[in-house]
Amino acid sequence: MSAIQLYTETGTLEGVILHPPGPEVENMTPKNAERALYSDILNLSVARREYNQLECLLQKLVPTYRVMDLLKDILRSSEIREKIVKKACYNEGHPKLIDQLLVLNETQLAKQLVQGVPLERNTLTGFKSDEHFSLRPLHNFFFTRDSSIALGDRVLIARMANRVRDREALIMQSIFDYHPRFRVQTVNPGDKTDQGQVSIEGGDLLIAAKNITLVGLSNRTTSRGIDFLIKMLSGRKEKHHILVQELPSSPESFIHLDMAFTLLDSDSCMVYEPLILNSNKYQTIQIDVDNGKVESIRNVENLVKALSSLGMNLKPSYCGGQRDTMTQEREQWHSGANFFAVGPGKLIGYNRNVHTLEDLNRSGYEIIKGRDVLDGKIDPESFNKYVLTIDGAELSRGGGGVRCMTMPFRRKI
Repeated sequence: MSAIQLYTETGTLEGVILHPPGPEVENMTPKNAERALYSDILNLSVARREYNQLECLLQKLVPTYRVMDLLKDILRSSEIREKIVKKACYNEGHPKLIDQLLVLNETQLAKQLVQGVPLERNTLTGFKSDEHFSLRPLHNFFFTRDSSIALGDRVLIARMANRVRDREALIMQSIFDYHPRFRVQTVNPGDKTDQGQVSIEGGDLLIAAKNITLVGLSNRTTSRGIDFLIKMLSGRKEKHHILVQELPSSPESFIHLDMAFTLLDSDSCMVYEPLILNSNKYQTIQIDVDNGKVESIRNVENLVKALSSLGMNLKPSYCGGQRDTMTQEREQWHSGANFFAVGPGKLIGYNRNVHTLEDLNRSGYEIIKGRDVLDGKIDPESFNKYVLTIDGAELSRGGGGVRCMTMPFRRKI
């Protein structure tokens, strides 16, 4: 049995990889926050407290794995650690760090690979440098969704749009290639393509069904990246449908498709109405692939209607409700459309998006405080459909929601 089984967004979750935010989140300043892909700098203690609610909830419901634990496991092998260290150092232009890093034990090395290698000030160049690190911290790594994507029984390694995140993809590929828990087939577009024009990130990919994949055409996922995905999916024997949703280039809250559309159950979805349902200039494109060839590419009206034509009739719930566009915009900015399913109709999301939650409640979802579950006051399994809410005042300022912070690798079909 393959360790990887992901043919649905909402099937009962059987395994998820997490990375609680660590010192790498604070290892930035207002001067380099934009380069680190943040519009602000986070308070680590608050972000950790909020993330702990998510991790503890998931631990009660499903098997969870931490990136740092998996990374330390594989770094015990001298052969694997040498491969990872050499690739990271050569990719980032610091081959002189190789010997320094290889003498560290697996715990120390894992920390430096994620939290950054401080720049030594033992030369005039180093002394005068404005940089603080030789290998920069992975500020965004707690968004584990982005750097690797389980697709069927394989793992697609993301080609990150920004080189500051390349080491995240390297670490995740190493875990899936070498850890005895996985050892699965990984596919890396960076190994085989024109790297300057290809990017694809996990937040833009949604697995609607075994033969239907949704993908966002965004600042982070290019048309060449989607072409690579199409080629990968066309290798399957059965017919496959790829629905492409073009996203605005600004504001930055439209970073990925899952910031505007997520699947909640086999018959329901969350939409940011102005983009997904209303008439606008952003295209929705359907690509049909069969027997290894693209049969057709055409414009369709929107994702919901296209999915209906393929046999998935989804009732939409509305990010920010339907009262006014200002509320919709505010809640979309704070990841109001970004929900993560632990099972069909069993969701986790931020508690701050009150109008979104009210709309879900009108659709039959029980809104449950995550703290009440952790305190043993409520058993969520006594409800058919629910949303467990966590605090997100600080985490949402990092630019993502609960789906962004989870990398599922196995679900029941």
